[in-house]
Amino acid sequence: MWAASCLASCCAVCACDACRTVVSGISRRSARIAYCGLFALSLIVSWILREVAAPLMEKIPWINHFHQTPDREWFETDAVLRVSLGNFLFFAILSLMMVGVKNQKDPRDSLHHGGWMMKIVCWCLLIIFMFFLPNEIISFYETTSKFGSGLFLLVQVVLLLDFVHGWNDKWVQYDEQFWYFALFVVSLVCYVATFGLSGLLFYWFTPSGHDCGINTFFIVMTLIFIVVFAVVTLHPAVSGSILPASVVSLYCMYLCYSGLASEPREYECNGLHRHSKAISTGTLTVGLLTTVLSVVYSAVRAGSSTTLLSPPSSPRAGAGKPLLPLDKVDEHEEKEKAKPVTYSYSFFHIIFSLASMYSAMLLTGWSTSVGESGKLVDVGWASVWVRILTGWATAGLFIWSLVAPLLFPDREF
Repeated sequence: MWAASCLASCCAVCACDACRTVVSGISRRSARIAYCGLFALSLIVSWILREVAAPLMEKIPWINHFHQTPDREWFETDAVLRVSLGNFLFFAILSLMMVGVKNQKDPRDSLHHGGWMMKIVCWCLLIIFMFFLPNEIISFYETTSKFGSGLFLLVQVVLLLDFVHGWNDKWVQYDEQFWYFALFVVSLVCYVATFGLSGLLFYWFTPSGHDCGINTFFIVMTLIFIVVFAVVTLHPAVSGSILPASVVSLYCMYLCYSGLASEPREYECNGLHRHSKAISTGTLTVGLLTTVLSVVYSAVRAGSSTTLLSPPSSPRAGAGKPLLPLDKVDEHEEKEKAKPVTYSYSFFHIIFSLASMYSAMLLTGWSTSVGESGKLVDVGWASVWVRILTGWATAGLFIWSLVAPLLFPDREF
């Protein structure tokens, strides 16, 4: 007994030392990576609790206060939502605290990049506290998360458009034959992949002998958008580039595929249902990992984008000569601290808050997949329509980005 107690104490000390070493090693440049790691950890915790927490939550009286105990899937969804709410509040509080930070001299700049031991402790306490909240609050958060997830998807669309236009402008600026040829090759590959994928969608999701009009409508609408992209881009008045049009076309077709693949497995027009009756844990793990990478990339890209709520460059404090002369070291440190921040800290945390809502919807199938598909990640009619509407929103925003300079020539876009 004494030996076991000593061993446990040694393990605890080693774990604390390891955590302290990792936390102390987080620098200014690696802070965003640390936030991504914390967010990814929240998804892993959600996934684990989704699988193992149901028997424990059934015994908690303020959660299971029903006359008849709900199905296991209800507790799995509830566990995911509670972890998501804690993660959302963590980043939302940080976002409010970082409002108005314009330069590195602000004391809150150090809070954003440091204090990791305190942040991790607060994050853990928030997650634990969420399991003491009544079900009514979790139900309200579930409803709110659907709107927050839609907003997060809209941010993803804006980031995509910003990325493809920047990519095209960068290659065109080289003004060399090689880069023009590269533009043509990439565009050709994207269009070949787009139309090849459309053929597969017709094969998978419109099987003969079944009335699959809704699936046909989704695919045909996407193809119409793709044709409109090319026509508007090549119009002499627009003088656009075919590269953004091809990339956005491929993305819209992918969203169409993602939406159709999210249809309930029992739906007769879902051609993938034969491959998902006995879905393996490995397949679910790969699907979750893909979701994690996508969400983390979108959050980091949005938080550091110069086109989305970047803070205005404020004049450096003490730009004039100081009343008392400083030595070179102090002067260098003063200049370093007075540098404007490179991205909006507040908006960075907002993106992670919205991503927390979005990931919860993915893991719960938008709270509609429990009765339809069991434990499949991101499956259900709500997920189908979110994907399809996101594709249509992408098409609308891309067309607007092409015609807006013509409609409003006096404004800068």
